[in-house]
Amino acid sequence: MLGRLNHVAIAVPDLEVAAERYRAVLGATVTEPQALPDHGVTVVFVEVANTKTELLEPLGEASPIAAFLEKNPAGGIHHMCYEVEDIIEARDALQVNGVRVLGDGEPKTGAHGKPVLFLHPKDFDGTLIELEQV
Repeated sequence: MLGRLNHVAIAVPDLEVAAERYRAVLGATVTEPQALPDHGVTVVFVEVANTKTELLEPLGEASPIAAFLEKNPAGGIHHMCYEVEDIIEARDALQVNGVRVLGDGEPKTGAHGKPVLFLHPKDFDGTLIELEQV
């Protein structure tokens, strides 16, 4: 079911500062900020040869990232994103196995313009998992 690791997401308290740190200190290529109101975040991607790192900050007070940063003020790893060929097929197979899909269970459009779903972290050893259809 799982394809390659698409990205690891890190919640940050200040996206501009974090992005500049990756550029200046690590010499990384960092994309322009992208607001994703449906997900309550603003993101940039740090691009490397074999995957990406997503830096995300809250977009609005109701953002789930705001709650994460309240518990982890310095930021930290928020989720891992894996690619799947068919997100509906993956969702249905996971639900048959008792995995909880967050939200209403229907895919939303993610930062790459592709359908995404999030899986409950309690079903994966405390790790929030995002699935993205390729």
